[in-house]
Amino acid sequence: MISTELAAALREAGLVWRPRSGDRFQLDEPEFEADVFTVSEMTIEPREYPTGRILAFNGTTEWALDSVALEDALWLPHESQLRDMLGGAFRSLRRLPDTYEVEVVLAGQRRVFEFPEPADAYALALLEVLRSLS
Repeated sequence: MISTELAAALREAGLVWRPRSGDRFQLDEPEFEADVFTVSEMTIEPREYPTGRILAFNGTTEWALDSVALEDALWLPHESQLRDMLGGAFRSLRRLPDTYEVEVVLAGQRRVFEFPEPADAYALALLEVLRSLS
């Protein structure tokens, strides 16, 4: 799972989340800082209203939380989602002794991003791709 800091940077760089079953997220509230939630048709589902999209918490009697606005949730994309979002820029993932290395090509230039966790290496690469588009 990517770090909260990288997830926030991706959102600030323009990454748009369209919630699907299995997606993980955190809430932008201090009391939920350590909690990670998963979108599921059974318990947490996205709902569309004229006023915007929300994440509805179904059957969670232990909480006083019925729903949250999508903008109050921070998406924590999976490794495979990050790789897919890199699209044609993605070239490779390599395992090094202490890190993982993701290689992408941006504007004809080879770029390499390293991190101890592969999901974070993908996130760093995607962050650079998003920044290059703006």
